[in-house]
Amino acid sequence: MKARVVVSLFALLFIFGAAVHAQDVPKVDIFAGYSYVRANPDTAGARSFNLNGGNASIAYNANSWLSGVADFGGYTNGNILNSNVSGTLSTYLFGPRVSYRRFEHVTPFAQALFGVAHVGTNFFGTSASDNAFAMAVGGGVDFPISHHLAVRPLQVDYLLTRFSETGNSAQSQHNLRASTGIVFRF
Repeated sequence: MKARVVVSLFALLFIFGAAVHAQDVPKVDIFAGYSYVRANPDTAGARSFNLNGGNASIAYNANSWLSGVADFGGYTNGNILNSNVSGTLSTYLFGPRVSYRRFEHVTPFAQALFGVAHVGTNFFGTSASDNAFAMAVGGGVDFPISHHLAVRPLQVDYLLTRFSETGNSAQSQHNLRASTGIVFRF
């Protein structure tokens, strides 16, 4: 009988200890920062070019390692390859993130996001736009500054888009996205 009471007390302490530990993980992370995209068109003879902009994401932390993420980005180039064509790329991505929260001063993570990309171009007053499938797979690292603030010095993603190029059916563009910014934790 005495052993059952002791075991029950230890089990109760373990459950409360796990609940207290789980409270150390913020429920929501909001990221805002600068992003660089290296665009790689699939059209024969087309060279790669750069886009600059920003992205923001909100992550709901279901537990200490799994989050649901909504990621939104906007990138632009005012004169693509000195051709007098300006372009914008917007991304709307959603998916899971896995974080490794075993270290006190760093939180590495990996994510796989899926959604839609929108591209718009303007050439001497003539504009065109298109929507396509998009996917970002990558990861990054957060360094906590305080309980409610962290710095994300680097997040790198492989950004796949499937836009139609030169009137053909959808082709894959294999792009690189690098971001840096601040994370607000609630």
